[in-house]
Amino acid sequence: MKKVHFLLFFIGAVLLAAPQAGAQVRVLTIEEAVAIATDSNRDLQKARENINWAKGKYIEERAAALPQVTITGLAAREKDDSQSLYAPIMAERVQKFMGDVGVTQPLFTWGQVSSAIRAAGAGFESAKEQVRFYAQAARRDTTAAFYDVLLARELHLLAKQNEEQKKRHLNEAGRKHELGTATDYDVLAADVAVRNARPEVIRTENQVHIARERLRHLLALSEEVDVAGSLDARFVPRPAYEDVVDRAQKQRPELTDLRHRINMSADLVRVANAGNKPRLDARGGYGWRSLEVLDQKSDGPAWSIGVQLSFPIFDGLRTRGRVAQATSDHRRLQIEEAKQTDTIALEARDALNAVKEAEEIVRSMSGTVTLAERLLAMSEKGYVLGVKIRLEVDDAEFNLLQAKGNLSRAKRNYLLSLTQLDWVMGVLGEKPEP
Repeated sequence: MKKVHFLLFFIGAVLLAAPQAGAQVRVLTIEEAVAIATDSNRDLQKARENINWAKGKYIEERAAALPQVTITGLAAREKDDSQSLYAPIMAERVQKFMGDVGVTQPLFTWGQVSSAIRAAGAGFESAKEQVRFYAQAARRDTTAAFYDVLLARELHLLAKQNEEQKKRHLNEAGRKHELGTATDYDVLAADVAVRNARPEVIRTENQVHIARERLRHLLALSEEVDVAGSLDARFVPRPAYEDVVDRAQKQRPELTDLRHRINMSADLVRVANAGNKPRLDARGGYGWRSLEVLDQKSDGPAWSIGVQLSFPIFDGLRTRGRVAQATSDHRRLQIEEAKQTDTIALEARDALNAVKEAEEIVRSMSGTVTLAERLLAMSEKGYVLGVKIRLEVDDAEFNLLQAKGNLSRAKRNYLLSLTQLDWVMGVLGEKPEP
C-alpha cells in the first residue's frame, strides 16, 4: 500500500513540475524583445553609467569656479634654545592654539576655469550620444537575432515538410510495388530520399536552437526564449539618397558624439594654454589665536583679506608640451569627423541598394513559389497516373523547396535592410522629428 501511495505521489509531482518546466520558455514579440534589449543590454548599461561619470566630472570642474572654504586648527608646543641669542624668553617653551576659516575665490584664470567647465559639459553631451549609439545598436542586433529565429524556424518547417513529402512518396512507391506497377528500384530510391532528407531536418532544428540562444544572450536573460511573429512585411517607399545622407549627418549618434568631443578638445587646448599665464585669486580668513609663554598668555581674534597674483614665468616648457598634445587631439578628432562623414555617405548608398535588392527578390520569389507549387502538383499527379517519372517529381520538389527557402531569406533580408537603413540614418527606434 505504501508503494502505491509513493507511486501516486511521484506521478503527481511529475505532472505538477511539467507545466512549470514548460513555462520557463518566454515567448517574445519583436516589440517586447527590443524593449528588453534597451533595458538590460550590457553595453547600454555601461554607456548609461558613463553619464553618471560625466556628471561627476562636470561637478568637479565647476567646483574650480566656486569659493573654496577650508577650516584649519592647530595645537602645538615648541621650544628652540637657539633663540636665546636674541632674548632669553624666546628660548622658553611655547604653547600655541589656533583655529581659522579660510576662503579662496578665483578672480581671473585666463579662461582656464570657464574652458574646463565647458569641456566637462561637452563631455556630458558626448556621454548622452553614446547612450543613443548603444541603444540603437541593441535594437539593430536584437532585431537581426529575432528575425534569424523566424528564418531558422521557417527553414526547419520546410525541411520537415520535405521529409514528410518524401515519406508519402515512399508509401506511394510501396503501394505501387504491391500492385506490380513499381520496381524494387523505385522503392529503394524513395527510401534513400527519405533518409537523405533527415539530416537537413536535424541541421535546421539545431539552427533554431542556436538562433534562440543568441537572442537570449543579447537580451541578457536567464530563461529560455522563443519568438512570436512572421517574416511578412509590407513594402515601404525608399527615401532619396540625398535625404538619407542629410538626415544621417544630423542624427547619427557617432557623428554628434564626435562634434561634442571636438568642442571639448578645443576647450582643453585653452585650458592647457593657460598653464603659464597669470592667475588672480581673492583670499581671506578669520580665526582665533592663543599664545602662552611661561606665565604669560595672550589670545584673540585674527583675520586677513587680500588678493594674490601668481605668474609662472618658466615651467620647463611643460605648458608648451601640453598645448601640443591638446592641439594634436583636436586635429585628430577633426580628421575622424571627416572620415566618419565619408563613411556615412557610403553606408547610405549601400543601405538603399540593399533595400532595393531585397524588395526585388521578394517580389520575384513570391511568383516563383506559386509556379513551383503548381509544377509539383502536376508532376505528382502525373506520377500517380504513370505519365511522369520519379526524376521529374524530385526536380519539382527541389525547385519548390529552393523557392520557398529563397523567399524566406529574401523576406528576412528585406526586414533587416529596413532596420539597417534606419540605423544608417541614426533614427532606429526613435520618434521621427516633427
